[in-house]
Amino acid sequence: METVLGFDFGLKRIGVAVGNTVIRQAQALTIIDAATNDAKFAAIAALVASWQPARCIVGMPFHPDGAEHEMSVRCRRFANQLHGRYGLPTVLVDERYTSAVLVQQRGERIDDRAAALILQQYFDDPTDAHSSP
Repeated sequence: METVLGFDFGLKRIGVAVGNTVIRQAQALTIIDAATNDAKFAAIAALVASWQPARCIVGMPFHPDGAEHEMSVRCRRFANQLHGRYGLPTVLVDERYTSAVLVQQRGERIDDRAAALILQQYFDDPTDAHSSP
């Protein structure tokens, strides 16, 4: 059994989810809301130390037509940083329609639930058609 962490990267917040390769069920874990990159990665380091994941999954945003946009580059960079800092395999998963699935109340933070959807997408994909950063 391997533990997997899923991330919904954003400039202000990072949603985090957790799951494992036996149950293949993602669950929202936390929202990292830190002012600096150092503080964000310190929070991620604590999660990595606590959960000991075998790999990380990062949502990769695309335009509806499949074209990349400015956040695609930032998410790829974030995935590369996860891999470089923690030595964990990191997989990018298309997150194009995850926010459309979630119902959000005004002011509600859903980043952790978005991360859970991204991770669940990874678990549910029978083709294993994921890309590395």
